[in-house]
Amino acid sequence: MQLADIVDTEAWPLGEADFARRCRALLNRDGTLVLPGFIQPVALETLRREARAAQEQAYFCTQTHSVYLTPPDPHHPPDHPVNRQVTSSKGCVCDDVVAADSPLRVLYDAPEFRAFVMAVTGEAGLYPYADPLSSINIHYAERGQELGWHFDNSSFAITLLIQKPDAGGRFEYVRDLRDADAGEMNFDGVQALLEGRMPVDILEMEPGTLVLFRGRNSAHRVTPNASDRTRMLAVLAYNAQPGVALSENARMTFYGRLG
Repeated sequence: MQLADIVDTEAWPLGEADFARRCRALLNRDGTLVLPGFIQPVALETLRREARAAQEQAYFCTQTHSVYLTPPDPHHPPDHPVNRQVTSSKGCVCDDVVAADSPLRVLYDAPEFRAFVMAVTGEAGLYPYADPLSSINIHYAERGQELGWHFDNSSFAITLLIQKPDAGGRFEYVRDLRDADAGEMNFDGVQALLEGRMPVDILEMEPGTLVLFRGRNSAHRVTPNASDRTRMLAVLAYNAQPGVALSENARMTFYGRLG
């Protein structure tokens, strides 16, 4: 299988420098880059079949966490934004379950795709995780499952929607709600967000849409799935340095196993 069998390269010419520059400008301006219809219809149907077949192997868990994904801070009361808990619940299939000939694997490994992501994000290099679980994940949200408000630890995320629920499962975000590099956590703004006093943006996407999102300073969540149709989303994760593995504690938390 070739990259052109997976990606609509006529609509999204990954190898053209001018196209990559335009995409980088959009990502820098908006904090998001949305490429609808990125995946060819036949390849998308293959991904749906693979994701459905793998779902029985998914590790499902429910966790509580703060928006900042940090341990509790005893210097603040429990209802302070740094300590206030939200809920995230999902299933996850790990990299070692994704077949070598899966369109996801071909896309992830394709030099053209990796070069495009590097050009758009400004990263000098992109490398897979050193552990066997973390590079490609498929997330499942069944009825009632959600991702609570949070900031990412990484500078950007790449996602591909495989299947959309019939209701709910919306991606909501507030751009630049904090400045992590400057140490400005914006507790008042996060408090307003958690209390529903802040307007949010909704990122609309259909199956086959590729999204690059800068979530380090932009709070985001996925609302509860309000249907019996499972939300399925692939996450393609790279590192700026080779040899990086997700910690054993994180692997046990997110995947329920180390390898």
